[in-house]
Amino acid sequence: MRVRAWQDILDEVTGDDSDAESWRAVAGRRREGVGEDLVLGHPSRGVFFLKTYAKNPYEIRGVGTRVARKVDDGIEPLLPTRESTGRFAVQNPPADDEHAKTMAKRVQETVRVHGDAPTTPDDLFTDLMEALDSPAFGPMEFDPGERPDALDGFADEFEEAERLLDAELDDLVEEDEVGRGFQ
Repeated sequence: MRVRAWQDILDEVTGDDSDAESWRAVAGRRREGVGEDLVLGHPSRGVFFLKTYAKNPYEIRGVGTRVARKVDDGIEPLLPTRESTGRFAVQNPPADDEHAKTMAKRVQETVRVHGDAPTTPDDLFTDLMEALDSPAFGPMEFDPGERPDALDGFADEFEEAERLLDAELDDLVEEDEVGRGFQ
């Protein structure tokens, strides 16, 4: 298992042309210590476990690793379904001004079409993410105040990753002296 910076994990998630809307996520606070846990899962891309914290209001730091090469029957129930109410998306910025204008026109047209026709919140979200060329989006279970049970399930399923990532994140927190307030 290779622990990497959390941004490297997100780069891997966004760097592939796999079915963008098949991603699912679970996120919430860590069991112990500062920060949050995030699990991203895709049927053919696997499962990624990340731990992050805010070094200050402008900088997120963290670590992550791939814990499974695919979503199997043991992992499937821990991930949210399409019927889940929460949504997430990972975005890449536009490459240049022309790309930004093209994306803006697509978003404008998407909103116009959904304003003129019957739609559902999920359909609007999906169409907007496609207009923005989002490389990863889908249902998410997230609770900022409580830790979702699914996160405990992932931590139990991948005990070694949980222990290793916690230790790595705790080292970052200590190195940044975050326990003393924002830097």
